[in-house]
Amino acid sequence: MVTSIQGTPVVAGIAVGPALVAVTAVSPEAVERYGDGGFADAHAALAAYDEAAAAVAAGFTRKAGLASGATAEVLTASAALATDRGLRATVQKQLDGGDILPVALAHAVDHFVDLFTSMGGLMAERATDLRDVQSRLLAHLVGEPEPGVPVPDRPSVLVAPDLAPADTATLDPTLILALVTERGGPTSHTAIIARQLGIPCVVGAAGAAGVAAGTLLLVDGATGVIEVDPDPVAAGERAETDRSARAAVATWAGPGRTADGTDVKLLANIADGASAAAAAKEPVDGVGLFRTELCFLNRDREPSVDEQADIYAEALAPYADGRHVVVRTLDAGSDKPISFATHPDEENPALGVRGLRLSFADPGLLHRQLDAITIAAERTGAETWVMAPMVATTAEARDFATAVRGRGLRAGVMVEVPSAALLAEQMLAEVDFLSIGTNDLTQYTMAADRMATDLAHLTDPWQPAVLHLVAMTARAGAEAGKPVGVCGEAAADPLLAAVLVGLGVTSLSMAAAAVRPVGAALGAVTVTQCEEMAAAALAATDPVGARAAARAARDRD
Repeated sequence: MVTSIQGTPVVAGIAVGPALVAVTAVSPEAVERYGDGGFADAHAALAAYDEAAAAVAAGFTRKAGLASGATAEVLTASAALATDRGLRATVQKQLDGGDILPVALAHAVDHFVDLFTSMGGLMAERATDLRDVQSRLLAHLVGEPEPGVPVPDRPSVLVAPDLAPADTATLDPTLILALVTERGGPTSHTAIIARQLGIPCVVGAAGAAGVAAGTLLLVDGATGVIEVDPDPVAAGERAETDRSARAAVATWAGPGRTADGTDVKLLANIADGASAAAAAKEPVDGVGLFRTELCFLNRDREPSVDEQADIYAEALAPYADGRHVVVRTLDAGSDKPISFATHPDEENPALGVRGLRLSFADPGLLHRQLDAITIAAERTGAETWVMAPMVATTAEARDFATAVRGRGLRAGVMVEVPSAALLAEQMLAEVDFLSIGTNDLTQYTMAADRMATDLAHLTDPWQPAVLHLVAMTARAGAEAGKPVGVCGEAAADPLLAAVLVGLGVTSLSMAAAAVRPVGAALGAVTVTQCEEMAAAALAATDPVGARAAARAARDRD
């Protein structure tokens, strides 16, 4: 009988290929040969650490320059982590206490991993990235190549305990057929980048990394099942059928519309000018999420209004043809700290001063950004909407809307905090639109860290509790006659996209690579089918049941 491993499905699709097992640690033999490094004193050892940190950061930055969108964003954040002052100070303290450099590094990283993990939420996601930074620093110190994904000599299924952003950022989708990790949840960095690449992905697959290299695997990204040593002929036929279906989907050219003619705006998520230009070539109705954090993350000082305006204009320009762009104001804090604004000593950053809350103590930070967005909108002529992240109260929505409308732009807020969904009717009395960020809404609703593999079933956007909050928000939008979109990773799931439309969502924003599969899926169902799928999912008791119920409702004659 074929052995199977169950994980959490992230990107649909079927792939068959030999297992390519990632190397995630430095050779113990190399570390033993390195010993104490032969340094004269702690000062000399710290200088070697600084040299390694600069090299690792430069590597992340170089890869970020070759990437775009969410990939570039997470790589830039990892570069900052490699040269983090707090990490360096802790290494120095350990060296001064008598530790040799590799041990000092290990103790310092352990300290911050424990701290991040105890904080939970988005901050816990940094633990994986920090372990990756540790491995790369250690490799530089002992003179070994940085650990990571080996280059396959044939198309393969990449399997690993976990994958850091640098591992997934430069993957070649012609050689990597699918991604499988033991850890991580549906909104982890691996999941986000897999969606951007458009390859099947399953996370939280316990035991997968124990598969021997070269073992034939069949990965079903729709169900989360990985078959080990399947029948090659039958597996090949399934993969070929899926390839044919995906090839047909690739020809979809829009517009976003159900089978019975109901329009659904399909939008792109972008992070910079390069990703904006690439997405504009896809059959999208505009941009539903322009993440502006990238121009802040690697800065020691706040960019000037003119600098920001230039960056924003580059992203807006491709959409000056009548398509609109939704710009999200600075979403920093928690796992995306910026040195000049965020609070470094928060006990629980995921529930602390992040997003719009940064402007409470420094209103100028928000107003200067709004000035820059206004300049960019006027310069390009692109229809520009602006929304704020982490809005929790009606008063916050009202104040933000006043500031945005005073500059002649449309104002909205993100629904990430459950209170915003519960108060959606009141929120819509103050703003022009709502955009549901399902990643954070799921995490905060279920009180579960999105990187905790043991809790991946809770951080699944198919959780009925989350779907009920989406339904409540969409219903308020329909009653107010105002648009309600989804810009979280849930929008990239073709099956869930139909459910969201059935709940009343009017637009879906996603990685550009996901637009065609979602558009084709919506074009194959009627609004009535979408509503029946939504009702079935809402009635389920868990994500697995919700998926199955929605699929059954779709396929019912």
